[in-house]
Amino acid sequence: AAAMATMGARAYAALEGALPAGGKEVLRADWFRIGVCTVGIVGCLMSYGVLQERVMTRPYGEEGELEFFTYTLFLVLLNRLMTCSVAAGTLAIEGQWAQFRPVAPLWTYAAVSVSNVVATTCQYEALKYVSFPVQTLAKCAKMVPVMVWGTFIMAKRYTSRDYLIATLVAVGCTLFILTGEIKSSAAANMAMSASLSSLFGVLLMCGYLGFDGFTSTFQEKLFKGHQMSMQNQIMYVTLCSAGFSLFGLVTSGQLLAGLRFIGRHPDCLGNMLLLSLSTTIGQFFISFTIKNYGALIFATIMTTRQFLSILLSCVLFLHPLSAGQWVGTIIVFATLYYRAFAKSKGKNDPPAEPKDVEGGKEPLLPASNPAGDGQPAAQGQA
Repeated sequence: AAAMATMGARAYAALEGALPAGGKEVLRADWFRIGVCTVGIVGCLMSYGVLQERVMTRPYGEEGELEFFTYTLFLVLLNRLMTCSVAAGTLAIEGQWAQFRPVAPLWTYAAVSVSNVVATTCQYEALKYVSFPVQTLAKCAKMVPVMVWGTFIMAKRYTSRDYLIATLVAVGCTLFILTGEIKSSAAANMAMSASLSSLFGVLLMCGYLGFDGFTSTFQEKLFKGHQMSMQNQIMYVTLCSAGFSLFGLVTSGQLLAGLRFIGRHPDCLGNMLLLSLSTTIGQFFISFTIKNYGALIFATIMTTRQFLSILLSCVLFLHPLSAGQWVGTIIVFATLYYRAFAKSKGKNDPPAEPKDVEGGKEPLLPASNPAGDGQPAAQGQA
């Protein structure tokens, strides 16, 4: 993330040098830079959300020959390969050749990787059973498993305010689930009841939250125990994740099936590449924002982005929300905004957690998982 922020700053400086005096003053203004960062983060990560829902819940092909993409590990493989390439590229650009060697034992990278792959697979699979607004709102509750894992792994202690915030977010998410339709449109094509489909989707999201919470907490432990850069950890974790994904595809016989699907529907490959690219570009904006304007501005932008993602999904993919679901949504986002602004006043720090690169997916590590896609910290959460 630091290298990405540096590269972004260099590009910005080059653009500034090419403009006349009046243009330079505008580029240097905080309001303009924050506006650019907001548009970049919101645009990239909302594109990620739309593309994720398109790939996992909408059919490809002509009328009468429609088929759904069902090879989740294939999407994970492409995403991790792109992230690994970006991490290696930033190390090379910065000349950090020593960081190409593993700094920690390989099993520690693999442990984070396995948890990361399982979390991401649960996230993508959940979209087959529950709607995107449910998934997005559930990601807001990842502070709960982070607190649990932090207590057991890092022996952390949390304040009463931390527990109150976590409880309010959990209450809002529960209200959302219990007061309206949560089934994915793709579930209509499955041979199971609506209630069973919704239950399975909720269980998958619980699996995502649990494994993603472990991933971020164990990453924090690695950073504290070893002198490693973010890019080093990301490169090795995503390389392991790509290996595990490839192994799963080969052993399950899905690799060739996935390739044949892409051969029949090349637009699906385009969607998947754009999905991965959107989280990578979004990371540049995220790193620049955190470095120059701090966590408060970033948290405010990210919370707004999540809310707008829900609204956009409701409009594009026709997910009507009940009155109870709107109340649950308001409770969750009002709590998150309070958390962000209370932190800015120097009160007790809330528990460290990754955001959605996905996601994704903002600290734990300041630039972690912006999209909330279960990716390792500081990616490329989403």
